[in-house]
Amino acid sequence: MLDFKVDGSNDTRSGFGEGLLEAGKKNPHVVALCADLIGSLKMDAFMKAFPERFFQVGIAEANMMGVAAGLTIGGHIPFTGTFANFSTGRVYDQIRQSIAYSDKNVKICASHAGLTLGEDGATHQILEDIGMMSMLPNMTVINPCDFHQTKAATLAIAEHHGPVYLRFGRPKVPMFTGADQKFEIGKAWHMHSGNHVSIFATGHLVWKAVEAAKAMEAEGITVDLINIHTIKPLDIQAVVNSARKTGAVVTAEEHQINGGMGSLIAQALAQHCPSPIEFVGVNDSFGESGTPDQLMKKYGLESDNIIAAVKKVLQRKSE
Repeated sequence: MLDFKVDGSNDTRSGFGEGLLEAGKKNPHVVALCADLIGSLKMDAFMKAFPERFFQVGIAEANMMGVAAGLTIGGHIPFTGTFANFSTGRVYDQIRQSIAYSDKNVKICASHAGLTLGEDGATHQILEDIGMMSMLPNMTVINPCDFHQTKAATLAIAEHHGPVYLRFGRPKVPMFTGADQKFEIGKAWHMHSGNHVSIFATGHLVWKAVEAAKAMEAEGITVDLINIHTIKPLDIQAVVNSARKTGAVVTAEEHQINGGMGSLIAQALAQHCPSPIEFVGVNDSFGESGTPDQLMKKYGLESDNIIAAVKKVLQRKSE
């Protein structure tokens, strides 16, 4: 029986804020930089607790990445904070040259990712960031699913040496992972065992996948449900083991289908276990202004869309 206890709801950016504060308490080398979005990134508590370790760089994101790279030379562990669009698209050259190429110990923490940024519209909604960051050598890419997992991921990346892209969001979502969980970078979370179809989900789409799996269970379709919180390095063994068991795969993400988690899973399956696969994500489109719920529905990122993809791939499996 697929059942998760929901402990209220909260936004994943608040999980980052709490994790950053706790990481700062544990390790005096942790410092934080923000590009004029302290409240939006929930960095207030860290700033108040450690004012000498907090740097407000203003609306100068490229400079923030350069400063962060420089701080690592003195042994600091810098966490940068701004919206996902400005954490990647605006500063890709600085990340590539000063952080990834040099293998600097910078944690790029990106809020307001995907469509659920909502009313700010297409210019602020980035749907290509996972692909952009995953292609960079040395970069680890993490996309947690709820408040608790984001907090745990923030603590884990503070202990991990090397550049990291941590992606999280603005809206409140159900909290269904454990408050005391241990986050293991690169290790997928096998949430539920099933035999008919594998669903690999990440970020906000994990809860949508849980809803879809519950609905399909009532129809007699059992889902092998896996949370891909670490997109790079991808847990290829978990992907292959599940696909071999079920013979059919669906991926779900709040990101472009092209170049996202689904593309990386398809690549892994092509190499190790060719399987019919369907993708739930944004189909080669920019976003637009609207409430998060309106946009998730319009762009096909709901549990119903996951169910439709499952039925389509099961049909292909039987042919």
